[in-house]
Amino acid sequence: MWNKDEVRGKVDRAKGRVKESVGEMNNDEQLRNEGIDDQAAGDVKETFGKGRRKVGEAIKDLGNKIGR
Repeated sequence: MWNKDEVRGKVDRAKGRVKESVGEMNNDEQLRNEGIDDQAAGDVKETFGKGRRKVGEAIKDLGNKIGR
C-alpha cells in the first residue's frame, strides 16, 4: 500500500509533466523548467516514500517473528 509520500511524489511528477508540456507548447521556458523541477522533486518524494514503506514492512515482519 502506498504511503502519503509516495502519493505526493506521483502527484508532483504528473503535475511536472503537465507543466513541462504546456511550457513546451507555449514556448515558455520558465514553465517548462518548473515542470522538470517538479518531476525531480516528485521522484525524490516517491523514492523516500518507498524506502519508508520498506522499513515499515521490515519492522512489522520482525515484530511478527518475535511475537511467535
